[in-house]
Amino acid sequence: MSQQLQRGIRRWDLVFLIINSVIGAGIFALPAKVFALSGAYSILAFVACALVMVVLILVFAEVSSRFEKTGGPYLYVNEAFGPIPAFVIGWLLMLTRLFSYATLINLMVLYLSFFSEIFKSEPVRIGMILFVTGWITYFNWIGVKNTAKVSNILTVAKLFPLAIFILVGLFHIDWGLMQKSTPPSLSDFSASTLLLVFAFGGFEAGLVNSGEIVNPRKNLPFGLLVAAGVIAGFYILIQIVSIGTLPDLATSEKPLADAASLFMGWWGGMFITLGAVVSILGTLNVQILSGSRLPFALSEENQMPGVFRRIHPRFATPYVSLLFFAGLVAFVAIFWGFMSSLAVSVISRLILYALVSGSLIKLRKNQDSQAFFKLRFGNAFALAGILATIWLLSGTKAEEILDTALWTLLGLGIFALHYLTGRKKMQN
Repeated sequence: MSQQLQRGIRRWDLVFLIINSVIGAGIFALPAKVFALSGAYSILAFVACALVMVVLILVFAEVSSRFEKTGGPYLYVNEAFGPIPAFVIGWLLMLTRLFSYATLINLMVLYLSFFSEIFKSEPVRIGMILFVTGWITYFNWIGVKNTAKVSNILTVAKLFPLAIFILVGLFHIDWGLMQKSTPPSLSDFSASTLLLVFAFGGFEAGLVNSGEIVNPRKNLPFGLLVAAGVIAGFYILIQIVSIGTLPDLATSEKPLADAASLFMGWWGGMFITLGAVVSILGTLNVQILSGSRLPFALSEENQMPGVFRRIHPRFATPYVSLLFFAGLVAFVAIFWGFMSSLAVSVISRLILYALVSGSLIKLRKNQDSQAFFKLRFGNAFALAGILATIWLLSGTKAEEILDTALWTLLGLGIFALHYLTGRKKMQN
């Protein structure tokens, strides 16, 4: 049962956890991609995406404060709309964690090739995937308090090189580079903002572990809002420094490392590369922590087999769910690529954000006044969140929507099989 999980994630642990789940590899690559679409106006794309995310985070802050069990968005949608939409959200959440993990761990191995070409060999790549996944799984196995400590250390370690990049880079900006861009088309600007969902998204991962957070009704809104401010500030400043210090930003594959190499020399590039590796490690830790709780949450609602509800007698962690998810991410990471997972990840997140925004409107109708965070003009914020996600989804391609739909149908097939199997057992 969820009440047996240990509440070991404190207020500032949660802030670090959310920052850790959001600031991953995206910010080390997307400044160039977004600049190629929108030029210097990409700064406004960062601001626009940040504003959309603030609206969504405020909605999540109220909805999350109503719940104390493990499950996050899955529980919110289940309470508001019932089991089938909730299962879809839980399934998409798990897919997002899976594909993000596969993308990030392969990118981490690629970054390590900065030091030696041996990391590009297939045996070493597979060995690194298995080693890193095993190491992270171990810390999750021995208890959430240990996981929170690792998360805090990795969060500070990832913010430090980014802070140095900003502080040093601000003194080397060529403001003339900011003035050479022409205004982008609306479609290019929308595409830029859509790409940034990958960099700004992921805050929902910290909500999945509500059953392990101390006083979640109070600490979840605090953690979400503080983390959002830190993340938005870092991202916008990083884009300003990248544009102002790297003339060839649009064509760079590793923009922060290339920019740092220009204004800090080779050691600066190495410093940022190490920062990228640590940043990815931190995000991988959160992906395992949150993703491994999703089979547990689905099992608690009898939407997956009951074996996933088992909790370790000593460490109070859902060890079966953890081992299942860790094994799955290792398998997917070995055989999956980056671009094929990016679209599914972003579209899944947008669908999730829209449904949780709708959940706020429905829950306000269904529940009496309680001691939870109350957002002024909450319904208006929720409607704005839905409209923003529709705008962002309008920038996706038909084949990307189709891929996401196929993965969703696969999940519904598993749900139907478990449901029919359960009914057959009851009849016998």
